Amino acid sequence: MRRSCLVILSSIALVACGSDATDNKDFGQPPDAAIFDPGNGGPGDNYGSGTPPTPFVCPDELKRCAHDFTYPFNNESSVELRGDYRGPDSWVNGDPMTHQGSTWMVTVNVPLNTAVQYKFLLNGTTWTFDSKQPTTVDQNNNTNNLLSPVTCNPALCELPPQTPQGVYDWRDAVIYFVFVDRFFDGDPTNNGAAPNGVQLPAQYQGGDWKGVTAKINAGYFTDLGANVLWLTVPVKNADSFAGKGTGGDSHLYSSYHGYWPYDTSQPETRFGSLQDLKDLVTAAHAKSLKVIFDYAMVHVQKDSPTFQNNQNWFWPNAYNNGDCICGQNCSWDAQGDRCWFTDYLPHWNYTVPAARDYSVNAAVQWVKDTGVDGFRLDAIKHVDISWLTQLRSQIQSQIIANQKPQQRFYMVGETYDFFNTGFIKSFVDPKTKLDGQFDFPLRRVVVESMLLKYQGMDKLASFMSANDYAYGGNAIMSTFIGNHDLPRVIHLAQEPPLWTGQGDDGKNLAWQNQPGLPSDQRSFDKLANAFAVLLVNHGAPLIYYGDEYGMAGAGDPDNRRMMQWSGYSAGQQYVHDRIKTLDAIRAAHPAIRRGARTTLSSNADLWFFETKTVAPADDVYVAINRGDSDTNVSGLPNAALTELVTNLGMTGPSAVVPARQTRVWIKK
Repeated sequence: MRRSCLVILSSIALVACGSDATDNKDFGQPPDAAIFDPGNGGPGDNYGSGTPPTPFVCPDELKRCAHDFTYPFNNESSVELRGDYRGPDSWVNGDPMTHQGSTWMVTVNVPLNTAVQYKFLLNGTTWTFDSKQPTTVDQNNNTNNLLSPVTCNPALCELPPQTPQGVYDWRDAVIYFVFVDRFFDGDPTNNGAAPNGVQLPAQYQGGDWKGVTAKINAGYFTDLGANVLWLTVPVKNADSFAGKGTGGDSHLYSSYHGYWPYDTSQPETRFGSLQDLKDLVTAAHAKSLKVIFDYAMVHVQKDSPTFQNNQNWFWPNAYNNGDCICGQNCSWDAQGDRCWFTDYLPHWNYTVPAARDYSVNAAVQWVKDTGVDGFRLDAIKHVDISWLTQLRSQIQSQIIANQKPQQRFYMVGETYDFFNTGFIKSFVDPKTKLDGQFDFPLRRVVVESMLLKYQGMDKLASFMSANDYAYGGNAIMSTFIGNHDLPRVIHLAQEPPLWTGQGDDGKNLAWQNQPGLPSDQRSFDKLANAFAVLLVNHGAPLIYYGDEYGMAGAGDPDNRRMMQWSGYSAGQQYVHDRIKTLDAIRAAHPAIRRGARTTLSSNADLWFFETKTVAPADDVYVAINRGDSDTNVSGLPNAALTELVTNLGMTGPSAVVPARQTRVWIKK
C-alpha cells in the first residue's frame, strides 16, 4: 500500500497548512476593566499588546495526507472502501475503488498521524478485510484492517464537510440576541409590580415570550435574515428582590436580565408560562428558526429554596463570613470557580456530585420540555469543568441519541476575555465540552480596526487568517461587535467615540446624561461596515437586539433600553437594510460561511480577499474599505461579474469600492 503526500484538491475545500479578564455581570462595572486594554487602547496599542498575530496554522484535526488503499482483484464486480477515515460517515458512505490490473485502488485523504480502521465492501453485499494487511478487533468484536498513523509534509488542510442531509449546519447561523424583557410586550397581564427602590432603567419593562412569538409570526427575524434566536434566561428569577450593583455601584437592580435564578425548575412568570415558551419554540421552528436559551448555572439568588435547603451544594465562604467576593477580597481568576459575584449570589460547588446532578438534570429537562436547540452558557469559566462535561454527556445520551437524524445541540460559552485565545479555547471541544465561545479577541480587533481605527486593515486581515481555526477545526465561534455587557456599539462608530478602550463599560453615562443617536450618516456607515466583516466571514455572527438599527445606549442598564419599533432615522434604516442585504448574500453563498479564504491585498484602509468552496462550487470576492475615500481594487476575474450589495453588473479585473463600504462579487 503506497503512501503519498500530494497536495490535491478534493471535493472538500483544501487550504495550505500553515491574561484572563473577568465576566461583566448584570449589575455593575466589570472588575479590573483596565486589564482589557493596556495603555487605554490608544493608537499605539497594537491589539492592546504590541504583538502582531501569528501566521495561520491549520489545526491538527484538519490535517490530512493523501493515501492509496489497495485490495487484490479476484473477479469482483465492484469494491468499495469504507472505514473511519472521514469519521463515522465514511463507514456508511465509502469510496468506490478502481480496478487496475491485479488490484483495486482508491486514493483518499486520511487524518495526519492518526490510526485508521477500514474494510472493503465487495459487490455491494459482502464485507471483508485484506488478510495480508495489519488487522485489529474493534469494540464490537469486528475484525478490521488497520492503517498505522500516516505523516506527510506538507499536509493538506481539509475544511469540515457539509453536514448530512436533514442536519442543521451551525456554520450557517446568524444569531439574534432577543433580550426578552426589553423586546416586545405581548401580554401586559404578566408584568407585575416593581421591587422597592429600583428605578425604571433597571426594572422589568414588560417584554415576554408572547411578544417574541408575535414578532416571529410577523416575520421580523426572517426578513432581517437571522435564523437563530438567543433568548435570555427562562428560569424563575428572584422577581421581588432588589440588589445593589458591584464595583461601588449603589443603584438597585431587579432580576429582569435573568441571571439571579430562584428556581431552575420553573419558568419566569414575568415572561409567561411554560406553554408560552413551548409555543415560542414551535413558532420559531415553523419559520425555520433555531432557538437557544441563555442558561445561568454559576449561582442562585440567596433566597432560593435550592440554596436554603442545600447549603452544602454551594461554596460557603461569602455567605458565612464574606471572605470570597469576586473582585473585592477574592480574585475573579485565582478562585474563579468559587468566588461569589456579590454577597447575595451563592456560588455553586460542582465538585459536590449531588449539586452537579441537580443542576445538569434541570438544564436537560428544559431541553426535553421545550425542544430548544442549544444553550448559551453564562460565565462558563466560573464553574467546575465537570459540570460542562456532564451536561454534554447527558445531552448526547438523553436528547441527541433519540433523534433521527441526530442534530448538533449547539452550546456556546461566554468567557469575557479580549486577549487570551488559549484560555477561551480550553473550554471548546464539540464532543465533550462547548461547540464554541463568543469570540472576544475578534471583537476587539474588529472594533479597533473598523471603528476606532487604532490599526490598519492589513492587521485585521492578518489576525483573521490566524484566528479562523484558532479554536479547532470543528469549533463554531460566535462573532460579535455588540452585546448586553458593553455600551452600544454605535457610540464607538461615532467620531469622536464616547469610549476609546475595549474595557470601557460605559457606566459613566449609564444613569445620567445618557447618549442619544449620532446625527451624521458617517457613524452609521461605519457601524454597517463593521457588521460586514462578521457577515462575510466564518463563525455564527451575532446581532444584539437593536444594533440592527444602531440603537443608542451607554453602559448597563442603558444599553438595555426597550427595543425601538418605529421612528428610525435615515442612518438607522440604512444599517438595518445593509445588514439585511449582507445576511441574504451570506445565506446564498456557502463560500462566505465555510470557504477557504485567501487575502489578495490589504493596506491601512482596505482588505480584499477571495473565498471559495469546491462542493458546492462557489467563488466569492470581497473588498472592505474602511477609508473615507473611494478606492480601487484590482485582481478580480477578467470576466463579467455581479456585485451583490448593489446587484449591479460589471466587468473585471478592477473595481471601485466607495468610502466606508463593502462590495461582494461573483462571476455571472
